[in-house]
Amino acid sequence: MKTYIENFKKYRFLLWELVKKGVKLKYRRSYLGILWTLLEPLLTMIVLTIVFGSMFGNPDPTFPVYILTGRLLYSFFSSATSGAMKSIRGNAGMIKKVYVPKYIYPLSSVLFNYIIFMLSLVVLVVVAIVLKVYPTIYLVQALIPLALILITAFGVGMILSTMAVFFRDLEYLWTVALMLIMYSSAIFLSS
Repeated sequence: MKTYIENFKKYRFLLWELVKKGVKLKYRRSYLGILWTLLEPLLTMIVLTIVFGSMFGNPDPTFPVYILTGRLLYSFFSSATSGAMKSIRGNAGMIKKVYVPKYIYPLSSVLFNYIIFMLSLVVLVVVAIVLKVYPTIYLVQALIPLALILITAFGVGMILSTMAVFFRDLEYLWTVALMLIMYSSAIFLSS
């Protein structure tokens, strides 16, 4: 274990550079840039609230906060695992030329998606304030699921990135699996 920690310390600068590169590349050639991180979840929440709230007769005034919370968590998991899955194959040229621990690439992909996810939580706070959903003491417990989803996304991303090296069709299968995960989860159900 000590060897892994020393190895991680040795390559932390590379990890940080890969995370910065991921954030920059995500918003390259985008007019809205980082504003899109805030705008996309808001627009998705509006559409899902109209479809699953108004049309299905959900009278709960806090339903948009519920929808937005689930959607943000799902979006992070989806983008982090998909990015991690493509990371090793996408950096194959660098991996073949220079020794770098292979886990750095999926980890950097998950971390930059986590940073974007944390930025998008600003929208959740604003929507909660507008809809008068005030925090309680139980909000402190949210730190545990936020850490767990990061660890889970990294674990699933590592498995997918390893399998995607050998099976290129896994990208398409994972897209279908993510859709199944979204529709079978409780995101759309009222609390």
